[in-house]
Amino acid sequence: MSESIEALFRPRSVAVVGASRQPGKIGYEILANIVRYGFKGKVYPINPRADRILGLRAYPSLSSVKDSVDLVVVSVPAKYTVDVMDEAGEVGAKAAAVIASGFKEVGNVELERELVKRARKHGIRVLGPNIFGVVYTPSRLNASFGPTNVIPGQIAFITQSGALGIALMGMTIVERIGISAIVSIGNKADIDDSDLLQYFVDDPNTKVILIYLEGVEDGKRFVSIAQEVTRKKPIIVIKAGRTEVGAKAVASHTGSLAGNVVIYSTAFKQAGILQARTVEEAFDWARAISYLPEYKGGPLVVVTNGGGAGVLATDTLAESGVRLKAPPKSLVQEVRNFLPSFASLGNPIDVTGMISNEGYVRALVAALKNPDVGAVLGIYCQTAVTDPTVIASMLIKEVKFMGGLPKPLVLTLIGGEECYWAITKLNANGIPAYSMPEKAASVMAAIINYERSRNAVCKRLEELKAIYH
Repeated sequence: MSESIEALFRPRSVAVVGASRQPGKIGYEILANIVRYGFKGKVYPINPRADRILGLRAYPSLSSVKDSVDLVVVSVPAKYTVDVMDEAGEVGAKAAAVIASGFKEVGNVELERELVKRARKHGIRVLGPNIFGVVYTPSRLNASFGPTNVIPGQIAFITQSGALGIALMGMTIVERIGISAIVSIGNKADIDDSDLLQYFVDDPNTKVILIYLEGVEDGKRFVSIAQEVTRKKPIIVIKAGRTEVGAKAVASHTGSLAGNVVIYSTAFKQAGILQARTVEEAFDWARAISYLPEYKGGPLVVVTNGGGAGVLATDTLAESGVRLKAPPKSLVQEVRNFLPSFASLGNPIDVTGMISNEGYVRALVAALKNPDVGAVLGIYCQTAVTDPTVIASMLIKEVKFMGGLPKPLVLTLIGGEECYWAITKLNANGIPAYSMPEKAASVMAAIINYERSRNAVCKRLEELKAIYH
C-alpha cells in the first residue's frame, strides 16, 4: 500500500487548514475532535487571524509550518483548495482530506480536476472533496466533524454520503458498535473505494469492510480488487440508487452514476460481496462478523424455546438461501438426556417453553461443543419460568470457560425490558444478540453466505489462473 494512503490513517502530523476559533464552525469541530480524541502526533491549526486555538499554536499559512506534515485536512471554500495543494507540497504532505463542497456535485468539474492535478504534481493523494473527514481509531485519529467518541472495533466503514455517514457514526456510539475506521469519500476525485479496499485488506485492525455505495467509476478494477479482498475479509455493501428515481437522486447528490441495479448485483456476486438491503441490516451483519470466529462450514443448528419464533427464523434463513438440515445424531442423543420428553428434536430443536434457564443454556452449549455442528442460532422467548438476564450471564460464563466461542453463535431474545438488558450484556461480551428472530436469522445467513461466496470466488480465480498460466 502506498505511503500516501497510509498517511491518511497513520499520520505522524496533521494540519487543519481553515481551523476556526469559533465552536460550531467546521474548522473548529475538526480540530477539536483531533485534540479530544487523543491523537498523539503533532497538530498544526492554520488560521492567519489567530495566535492559538484550543491551546495549540496557530500558523498563518501551511507554508509557514517548518516541520513536515503528513496529512492536511482542508476546510476552506472550494476556490482556495487548489492553492492549498501547492502549500501542502511545500511541507511534504502525502495525503489531503478535502472537506469543501462545490465541485463535481454542483457541476464544477474543472475545479475538481485542477485540484487533483495540482495534488498529484506534489505526490499528494486526495480524499474527497465534499466529505466530513476520516477516522482511524487505532491511531486515535478523528479528523472529522462528526461525533467525537467513536468506539474502537474491527469494522471499517466507507461512506459516499456525508450526512448519513455522520448520523451513522452517532448510531455506532449509541449501539456500542466498534469501528476501526470511518472514511467519507464524497466525490471520489482521487482516492476511491478500490484504493481503500486495498488498504483495509491488510489492515490488522479491520475484520470486516462496510461500504455505503452510490456508484463506481472503474467497475472492472473494483470487482477485481474486491475478489482478492473477499478471499480474506468480508465486504458488505449498501447500494444506493436501486430504482430509477433513486439513481437520479444519486446523480444530484455526489455527481456519481448509480448504474443498472442488475449489473451491480451481478458484479457484487462475482466479487463475493454481501449486499445488504438496509443500513440496519448491514450493521447487524458487520457487528456479528466482527465479533465471531470464522465459519468453516458444517450444519447450522437452531435452538429455540418458542416454536413460532423458530418458524419465522427458518423462513428468513430459507429466503436467504440457507436451508436447515436434520441436526447431527450425536447432538440429538446428547440433548435427549436432559430435555423434556415432549421436546422436538428436529431442526430447529424446540426445547419448549417449559425449559429452565439452566436447560436452555445447556442445550446451546451442547450445540456449540458438538464437533459436527458448524454454527448455532439461539432463539429465546421470555417466559415466566426463565430470566433472560440470568441466561445471558450463564452463557457468558460458559463461553469464557470454553476460552471463547468455538464457532459462530447468534442469539435473539424476544420479550420485555429484561431481554433488552440481556441483549446489551451479550453484545458487550462479544456475543451478537438481537431483539427479533428475523434479524438474528438474517445475520446468520450472511455469515454462512459469505463462506459460500468466498469459496466460489477462490474456485473461480483458481480456474482462471489455470487457464491463463
